[in-house]
Amino acid sequence: MQFQPFKIAIPDDAITDLHDRLRRTRWLQGIEGQSWSEGTDLGFLQSLLAHWTEGFDWRAQEAQLNQLPQFLAQVGEQTLHFVHQPGTGPAPLPLILTHGWPGSFVEMQRLIPLLADPASHGGDAADAFHVVVPSLPGFAFSPAPKHKGVGPYEVAGLWAALMAGLGYERFGAQGGDLGAGVSTWLARRFPEQITGIHLNYVPGSYRPPLGADQPPICGEEQAFLDRGAAFADAEGAYAKIHGTKPQSLAIGLNDSPAGLAAWIVEKFQAWTDCSGDLQHAVALDALLTNISVYWFTGSIGSSLRPYVEGRARPLAFAAGERVQAPTGVALFPAELPMPPRSWVERCFNVQRWTTMPKGGHFAAMEQPLLLAEDIRAFFRPLR
Repeated sequence: MQFQPFKIAIPDDAITDLHDRLRRTRWLQGIEGQSWSEGTDLGFLQSLLAHWTEGFDWRAQEAQLNQLPQFLAQVGEQTLHFVHQPGTGPAPLPLILTHGWPGSFVEMQRLIPLLADPASHGGDAADAFHVVVPSLPGFAFSPAPKHKGVGPYEVAGLWAALMAGLGYERFGAQGGDLGAGVSTWLARRFPEQITGIHLNYVPGSYRPPLGADQPPICGEEQAFLDRGAAFADAEGAYAKIHGTKPQSLAIGLNDSPAGLAAWIVEKFQAWTDCSGDLQHAVALDALLTNISVYWFTGSIGSSLRPYVEGRARPLAFAAGERVQAPTGVALFPAELPMPPRSWVERCFNVQRWTTMPKGGHFAAMEQPLLLAEDIRAFFRPLR
């Protein structure tokens, strides 16, 4: 497998075009009392877009991202963009980190050095990892697949091939959101290659076998199912659109940076441990760097494809099917509805279950040190 070094280099005219579009935003007329209750708060968005136009320095953020060792690889017919940060320690363990939506490899920017070089960040060199962070197909600088049928199941195959091409015959996997689904499919499809998986979200499509020959649903499990149904009713419209009619939405988001920012920011505000103020959880420049990557690469439409593909191949288990690889789960308090341990243990070999003191859905951005510490601890006995 051939690897080509990669540097981000957004053309000047693309930045100028972004600023021109932002200045020409045609604003809605809000009504009193809306705030975040019906979507993105207009006042917050106006302030964010003003900063995006006048204060945010893309070139500085681009330079920081380019400090990460980035590459392009051809895996079958798919080109993959990825970060490959070799570990500093006596015997680094290969580890692939997978982001989700509406994130990107940018999510992992602060987490990567904590895992690759723990001794330089208050940890033990024995816990070092060779860290690989690919961009999902159709996200950031990984081009979109040219045909239907590339979802989390197929991405797991691409990741296994990428890691083998890097010389990593056995490796660990970690992820949240879509990355949790990819990591689970890796363990399910390639058990001989997977040392263990660490999840900070349990895939939303995960369905264990239920019925007369299975343990009855306990009170904690029923409460989780009720929370999930309530969440789907109140907050799940985005996923329904993504999974059924994404193209109509994507056309607008791809043409308007204000619309793109509104769609993404609302999820960060709702899913982070921010107590109503997003800046308590994620710095605005980090948020805008992530949004800018979506904008400059024109990838919002292709980033919605995993929802369509995930509906076509959900993470459902038949009786007797299990993920045999050791599994660790980190529960952050502001995460989307998470199941109890008993629900996960129906099909996963759970070896570590950690309740975190703070943080939300974007754990690698919100609480990178807490997440890094739990990843290190989980994989320590598996080395």
